[in-house]
Amino acid sequence: MKILVLHGPNLNLLGQREPSVYGSKTLDAINQELGQIAQNAGVKIEYLQTNHEGVLIDRLHQAMGDGTDGILINPGGLTHSSIALRDAIAALAQPVIEVHLSNIHAREAFRHHSYISPVAAGVLCGFGSDSYSLALHGLLAKLKKSNCS
Repeated sequence: MKILVLHGPNLNLLGQREPSVYGSKTLDAINQELGQIAQNAGVKIEYLQTNHEGVLIDRLHQAMGDGTDGILINPGGLTHSSIALRDAIAALAQPVIEVHLSNIHAREAFRHHSYISPVAAGVLCGFGSDSYSLALHGLLAKLKKSNCS
C-alpha cells in the first residue's frame, strides 16, 4: 500500500510561523511521525511540500496512475481559495483526507469555508500535529475496510 502526503503553502515554516496557532513541531518531525506509523503498518509513504498550487495539482494528477492508494492533504490557505485544487481532488478515485492543524471553523470567517471538504473522504482539524497521525490512522482503516469488501 502507498500513501501520499501533500503539504501546501507555508507549511515548510511549521515550528517558526505562529506557533500559538500551528504549534512548535516542524514539518520534518510530523513527517517522521507519519513515517513511523506507516512503517508499523507496512505501508509506503511519500511526502511533498510545496508553496505552488500547480505543483500540488500536478502531483495529484500523477497519483492517478502511480499506485497511490490514498492521500492526506493539508492544502493550507488554498483550502479556502482553490477551485482548481478541488477539481483535481474530485477527479481522483483514491480517498483523500483533508488535514488542518488548527480548527479552521473556530478561526477567521474566511477560513470557515473549504472547497476541499465536499470532495474529501474525511476531514481532520484542530488537533495540532496530531491531526496528521489521526488522519493517517483513519485513512489506513478506510483503505483496509475497502480492501476487505
